[in-house]
Parts: sequence; C-alpha cells; structure tokens
Amino acid sequence: MTSQISLELPPGWLKRADPDTGVAVRSRPRRHHADGVPPEIVVRSRPVEDGLAEWRRETLDALARQLDRFEVEDEDSYDLGMQRVHYHRFGHRLGVAELITEQWSWLVDGLGVTLTCTVARQDYAAYCDLFEDVAATVEVRPALNAAG
Repeated sequence: MTSQISLELPPGWLKRADPDTGVAVRSRPRRHHADGVPPEIVVRSRPVEDGLAEWRRETLDALARQLDRFEVEDEDSYDLGMQRVHYHRFGHRLGVAELITEQWSWLVDGLGVTLTCTVARQDYAAYCDLFEDVAATVEVRPALNAAG
C-alpha cells in the first residue's frame, strides 16, 4: 500500500531511480555545458509523520546546516491540481558553483514527496519555466486499499 508518483520529464533527459534511498527519479539532460553544473531534476519520497508545513520547516533547517551559503529566495504554499504544495527557491554553493534550487513538496497519506530542480545560477533563466512545467505534471495518488 504505497502512494504512486507520476510526472513528465523533459524529452531526451536521462533518468534513473534508486528506490532504496527514496529517489523515485533523477534526471539530467543528455548534453550540457562542460564548464558548468548540469541541471538536475530529482523526485524523492519518504514517510512523514508531521504536517506539510512542519516537515518543510524541518527540512529547510537541515538544508541550512548542510549547504554552503544557503539562502531562501522565495517561498509559497498553494494548490497545484487537487493537492496542496509548498514551494521554496533557494540559493547555495557547491564548491565554486553558485546554484539555484527549486523545491515543490507534497504530503499525501503520510508520504512526503519532493521535486527538487537544481541549476547553475547563471543558467536559471533558461530552466525556470521548464522546472515549473515539470512541477505542474506531478501527481501523487493515494494508495488504494484492498477494498478500493
């Protein structure tokens, strides 16, 4: 009895999964600038006991401790399709690369699902609409029990 996650990835992007670590899908374009960090889309899931707002607050606190130069740049909570989603965009650093990450998070039947899209800051304008388009396709369907 697990929830099902579906989404549409950009055409031609490579994808792989690692369900044992909670990664439903990790995707990157086939080609990217050799001198930069490739854009990446990752969908993770894990059981969550708290509410959506509490879970996201705890996650952002943990990211602030883990990521160099972490700074939230935008946040929102709204309905996307039939489900509530929390959105965060934050900047951070990986080595010398300045990155932008966007996260959309859903909580359905105790399963927390996060779509994380990361790109080099200088490439963000070229990818932000694509990331938003992918987020609009995410569906987290509750598990069906044996009766239904």
